[in-house]
Amino acid sequence: MFDVTLCCGRYSIMEVIKMSSRRSHLRPFRSWSAATVVAVGMLLPQTGLAGGRTGDVYVLTNQPTGNAVMAFHRDAAGMLTFSGKFATGGKGTGTGPDPLGSQGALVLNCDNRLLFAVNAGSNSISVLAVSADRLTLLNTVFSHGIEPVSLTARDNLVYVLNAGGTPNISGFQIEAATNHLVPLSGSTQNLPGGAGAAPAEVAFSSDGNALVVTEKATNRIDTFTLDDHGVAQPGASFPSSGKTPFGFAFDHENTAIVSDAGSGPGTSAASSYEVDDDGNLEVITPAVGDTQTAACWLVIARNGRFAYTSNTGSNTISSYSVSEGGSLALLNVTAASTGSGSTPIDMALSENGRFLYVRNGGNGTISGFRVQVDGSLTAVASASGVPAGAQGVAAR
Repeated sequence: MFDVTLCCGRYSIMEVIKMSSRRSHLRPFRSWSAATVVAVGMLLPQTGLAGGRTGDVYVLTNQPTGNAVMAFHRDAAGMLTFSGKFATGGKGTGTGPDPLGSQGALVLNCDNRLLFAVNAGSNSISVLAVSADRLTLLNTVFSHGIEPVSLTARDNLVYVLNAGGTPNISGFQIEAATNHLVPLSGSTQNLPGGAGAAPAEVAFSSDGNALVVTEKATNRIDTFTLDDHGVAQPGASFPSSGKTPFGFAFDHENTAIVSDAGSGPGTSAASSYEVDDDGNLEVITPAVGDTQTAACWLVIARNGRFAYTSNTGSNTISSYSVSEGGSLALLNVTAASTGSGSTPIDMALSENGRFLYVRNGGNGTISGFRVQVDGSLTAVASASGVPAGAQGVAAR
């Protein structure tokens, strides 16, 4: 099926038309005809990384002496080669295998031309321009909070999640002429859970009408609706179906699939929720356990049919099947193993959807897997040299 790059995610033309007509989830296309969508799709910039072409994997060093992004070139077979380290202009925190306790510390924008990074040790965020295997720092700005741990980008907007002090979210616009980040007036909102929230991730919903935040310590999930200018409104809070909601991702249907880290050994799970236009959160599938430990990070395959959790305490990756309506079923308890003592943390899929990369906080490596048509994983690559205390991974 012909694919088009949209700055609201990566969908086929038919998926865009289907979503627009069925659920009105893509705000910019609600009144457009199919022909208009196709015409606009033809004009949108392409990244040139489809099929078997090459790309990159990025890891945030998160070092207190100076934060940086490590870049690894990805060849067509998924193998990784270190290509450089690029300063963010800020500082990290650098302790332990999962120092920020978050997903989304390092994210790409929808056309993979900009990379955004948190500087948790200096309360700032950075934007870097992507060119081949190199990165260029464009600017570093105050995060409008303490200890930024997660970022999300959509169109010309970026939101950051600050976990320290009184946790909050805060928005920024991407200045068209320079690609610098500029604070979005009125967008800073405190989390409903307050100082004890221990938040893990912020992300835009599929349609871009809301932001979602997971609170690990309160077992709640927050939503923030956005006005027509992208300004976040005060948040609403909903109980999580599973214990310790952590990382999550949205499928094509405005369904949030959340990893539940659990409350002890063998209690990992995943849950799914629908987020409506008013920011209400409704459970689709209550927590489905995988008998593993500490499922903290979650990604969804490009086709939306499979979800993967990294089980930090079990050194494994579990897989789930995802129905068209967002229902979950456990597919494989151990879809892959990252090895004894590896402590798998962050995960990212390549842009073409063919490869899954996992940062292992226990031994400073990156594990790579080919994503098969049936959702199974086959080991293809590994890389080493990631420093202790790193956090975050992104791929294209």
